[in-house]
Amino acid sequence: MELKIIKTEKQYQKCLDWVDEMFDKKIKPNSVDGEKVQIALLLIKQYEDDKYPIPFPDPIEAIKLKMEERGMKNKDLVGLVGSKGYISALLNKRKPLTLELVKLFHKEFRIPAEVLLS
Repeated sequence: MELKIIKTEKQYQKCLDWVDEMFDKKIKPNSVDGEKVQIALLLIKQYEDDKYPIPFPDPIEAIKLKMEERGMKNKDLVGLVGSKGYISALLNKRKPLTLELVKLFHKEFRIPAEVLLS
């Protein structure tokens, strides 16, 4: 297979089919075909990233999810963020997420800054 930038859905499908064939043959990763498969996978990823982008989640929803994962309630943020009323307003999207809070949630909850700033 000739490897080149994927520009159409037909080329994309052809590349996917070829990669499937190579996987079925159980090629070795360090072989010539294995190297080609790795390049094909990069080309597939590039096409998918361009054609089917995945949007960032809502920043407040990401914070709520992390709180839920940790079994935290709004009151658990009082010492970190501010008053109970402020936290409630923030989590109900009545108050904006400030840069200071973005840094805090990024550090404390390990939420990517890109998500918090989106």
